[in-house]
Amino acid sequence: MGDPAGVGPELCLQLLSTTSVLGECHPVIFGDLTAIEKTAAHMGMSFPECAIVQGDPIDLQTDAPATFVDLSNDAGVDLVAGQISAQTGKASFQFIESAIASAISGITDAVVTGPIHKEAWRMAGIEYPGHTELFADRASSDRFCMMMTAPTFSCSLVTTHVGYHEVPQLMTTDRIREVISLTDEALTRILGRKPKLIALGLNPHAGEGGLFGSNEEENIILPAVTSATDEGVDITGPIPPDTAFLPWKRDETDGYICMYHDQGLIPFKALNFDTGVNITLGLPLIRTSVDHGTALDIAWQGKADISSLISAVRLSVKLSI
Repeated sequence: MGDPAGVGPELCLQLLSTTSVLGECHPVIFGDLTAIEKTAAHMGMSFPECAIVQGDPIDLQTDAPATFVDLSNDAGVDLVAGQISAQTGKASFQFIESAIASAISGITDAVVTGPIHKEAWRMAGIEYPGHTELFADRASSDRFCMMMTAPTFSCSLVTTHVGYHEVPQLMTTDRIREVISLTDEALTRILGRKPKLIALGLNPHAGEGGLFGSNEEENIILPAVTSATDEGVDITGPIPPDTAFLPWKRDETDGYICMYHDQGLIPFKALNFDTGVNITLGLPLIRTSVDHGTALDIAWQGKADISSLISAVRLSVKLSI
């Protein structure tokens, strides 16, 4: 359900009322019943038909169109739309942990996450910087990466939720090679063919032959690209990031290997905000997510667009088959 103070609850309400999605899968919502009922009442919405079950162990009621797993805690009682707190952070973390456990145990086929608020997690004493790191830890995955994907193009990230000054130290040839491999494998499965990839440079103009930066392009990125090419991956680069997303370049590119978070997410969200999906690659379970945040400023106002959530659900169904 995501953070109960954000748009997650109303997106879940919309999802449970989307006939086309209910015809493709059996949604299982992990959340707080008090919180979602409070959201529905605030918005003048009715709670859609679904089976309501309590927490662990989960007993899926497959004769109903969907199941709501009630993981009630103290967040729902004092919940205020758009107001983050330690309670909402703790609640969203609990929802995710239960969903991960159900997927690992085989009760559910995939996990689709709603938006969380990282400050709320920090207020609750949760150390993980985001979903990606939590999933990798719970699934005991050492080889993983974050990829944003849409029908137009995808972006995979070598580094994720870190400060800019940390990026060069975290970039290694092995790490870049790992992200290339994971992206090639994932897009081959999604597209049904081998993808065409591009690796971006770290520095302006991809270093301009060593003029900018510390030769990261020549010494770190290029060896990874060369190694991947030698093993049959269709990838070029590193190329200058500022021209990599021009329309004609996007038309011939399936996926971009990006060195840091905003290098990929700024162009991706600018062009695919309504249809983008966040997927964690390399896990022994399927995990997709919306590509947006909690949108606290519009929470419980009926303004949240469900498009990204529907795309995330449908991609998880496709990957589950």
